[in-house]
Amino acid sequence: MLLFIPLKVWAWLASRFENRPFWVRATLVAMIGVIVGLGFFTFVYAGGFSYLSSDPESCANCHIMQDVYDGWNKSSHKAVAACADCHAPHDIVKKYAVKGINGVNHTLAFTFNTTHEPIQITSFNRQIVQDQCVYCHKELVQPISYESSEHPPDCLRCHARVGHDY
Repeated sequence: MLLFIPLKVWAWLASRFENRPFWVRATLVAMIGVIVGLGFFTFVYAGGFSYLSSDPESCANCHIMQDVYDGWNKSSHKAVAACADCHAPHDIVKKYAVKGINGVNHTLAFTFNTTHEPIQITSFNRQIVQDQCVYCHKELVQPISYESSEHPPDCLRCHARVGHDY
């Protein structure tokens, strides 16, 4: 996280502390070290590296996802799609951006106990799933015309349980 802070910000921050007593600078460095260390420990302890993979079992690391994982395990999509195939864009940069956004959101929801059981898809993620349905099934949905409709077709309206048979 600290690596993503622009160098100009680091230079400005360093200039603010260069004339301070040593103990102030040492305390600041120690505090930053503790924060980075705790963040890294939490990431590792929570199995954060597994979320960088496309292994469906990584989604079941969180107990709230166990029913969803079990449902996928029984679904018709198990043979052809893993979690990231439907829940993340296929473009590598967008895929990891979405994984990062969702990882932060899941961490905050778990930390502050704001998760809903059963888990509910957000509008952001619903659109991603819709886009992935079209990506894989374009030959089926391309002939569908919706220019005259106020709302484009929504695959999940009728096929919400296709990927998670529970």
